[in-house]
Parts: sequence; structure tokens; C-alpha cells
Amino acid sequence: MSTRSPIPAGDPGDAAIEEAIRQAESRTSGEIRVFLSRHPCLDPGRAARQEFVRFDMSRTPLRNGVLLYFAPESGAFALASDEGIQFRCGPDFESAVTAAAHAGFQQGSLSDALLGAIRTAGDLLARQFPRHSIDRNDLPNTVIRD
Repeated sequence: MSTRSPIPAGDPGDAAIEEAIRQAESRTSGEIRVFLSRHPCLDPGRAARQEFVRFDMSRTPLRNGVLLYFAPESGAFALASDEGIQFRCGPDFESAVTAAAHAGFQQGSLSDALLGAIRTAGDLLARQFPRHSIDRNDLPNTVIRD
């Protein structure tokens, strides 16, 4: 699922995004990555899936990685998730995260869109994939930019 809205403002910066990812992942074994494209995007769903594969995000033991793809120039958002998330969380996961991103975009705030999507993904992942003492951070929390 993807969404398009007017071009938002207010990139919160990599440090704030990475901290939001760290906080979200502190409660789950799920892995969240953020991709920010500086290019216009006609098909954000396809772009998200391509980046998911390119960054080998299916290498988590529980197959619970999710890529949040933002193209602010187009006001576009999409996510790509691994089979563990699709199986345990179902389509409600994608709908809820997309709604959170869309709400931020509607207010004209990239920061709200990013942080809202990360927070929502973390909350939902924590329900289906709670953190365990043996969990490790399988994927980097660094923001990917093109």
C-alpha cells in the first residue's frame, strides 16, 4: 500500500530518525529501516520492494523486517515487509503504518510522517514480535538516502 500527499516539509534529520527507530526496536525483535529518496517517485510500492531486496532485509531470523520508503518530493510513502510480518500481522499492519505516515503528510510535516510511521510500526511489531533477551539488532538503524 502506498500513499501520495502534498510535498511535506521538515526533515527531522538522521539522528532523530535513528533514535526513533532505536526506541521502536527496543520493544520488539522486529527490524525497521527508513529509506528517504530525494527523487520523485511514480510507484512508491515498487520502489519500496526493490530497496527491501537490495538491502537484504529478509535476513532477520523471524523474517520480521520492514522498510519505510519516503519520497518527499512526490509526497509518496510505501512500505515493504517480510513474510513474518505479513503472516503474523496481516494487512492491518500496512494499513495502520500507512495511515500514520499519511496523517503526517496531510499536516505538511515530513517529520510527523516519518516519526509517526516508525512509532506505529514499532507498536504493532511489539505486539506480534516482543523483544527477547537474546535479540540482537540484525539490521542497521541508519537512514538510507539516495
